Amino acid sequence: METLAFLGPASLFMISMTITPGPNNVMLTASGANYGFRRTLPHLLGIMGGCFVLFGAIALGLGIVFERFPIVQTLLRIIGSLYLLYLAWGIATAPPPEFGNAEGRPLSFWQAAAFQFANPKAWVMGLTLMASFLPEEGNTFVNALVLAGFAELVALPCISLWAGFGMAIGRWLKGPRSWRVFNGTMGALTAACVIFILG
Repeated sequence: METLAFLGPASLFMISMTITPGPNNVMLTASGANYGFRRTLPHLLGIMGGCFVLFGAIALGLGIVFERFPIVQTLLRIIGSLYLLYLAWGIATAPPPEFGNAEGRPLSFWQAAAFQFANPKAWVMGLTLMASFLPEEGNTFVNALVLAGFAELVALPCISLWAGFGMAIGRWLKGPRSWRVFNGTMGALTAACVIFILG
């Protein structure tokens, strides 16, 4: 049990990081409103899958790339910012749902998973999580898998709240005008995350 003592503080860290606003949660809210919770599940699970792989890779040495080659971090910020602006435009211009189904599609599992590698908040989470809570004793690979897996289990209900919140908003919105305002606002909030990325 002592070897798993790091999971308690790690869970508190993950709750604080995943329940607060960020690119993933803003997009999950928009997706939940426009497509419903069930159709947003691949997006939600893609976030978890992408973060799991990213966190594990960081623990096994990927984070060192940032230290040795700062240009990689700069390129990642630029790519992440451009992709986020593209997603923001898609959210802002999404047509209102009709009869419970929206034209267009929510992010797929693979799109959401790939985005985590260009998402600075995910990198900050992964780097801090592994630097602060990865045990020095025992097998590094096993510890990294346990910590990354546990982190995503903690994150699941936190990010699900945002998709559920979006679904609740979607039921409240009536008429094309209110949908245009909502989607425009969510698109603007998504684009505003670029300030966090480049700041």
